[in-house]
Amino acid sequence: MENTQMQYLIIIGILILIALAISKIMKKDVKIEINKLVSSLGGKDNIIGYEVNKSRFIVNLKNVELVNKDAIQKMGAKGIVEIENQLKIILGDNARTLKRQIDELMKR
Repeated sequence: MENTQMQYLIIIGILILIALAISKIMKKDVKIEINKLVSSLGGKDNIIGYEVNKSRFIVNLKNVELVNKDAIQKMGAKGIVEIENQLKIILGDNARTLKRQIDELMKR
């Protein structure tokens, strides 16, 4: 019986290590995606302001023509609405997380 319990503990330990490794990899991917998003929006200098409203990431831009909408769509945007120099990017549940990450990037 002790041998079976030891095997279960080893399996649980391995699963925990795998979960930690996956979460660390995911955090790196998020930062890479944020850099791609900012680049697709025309760069940091093109962004005047931004906010999150539920599932939408709303960004005001100096020049909307610098935006690569196809690249934003490929990153997982569910939709993009353009009104003058403003884009409303529908992201779903990730919008708030994205805003926090962009806040950090814009401070640099």
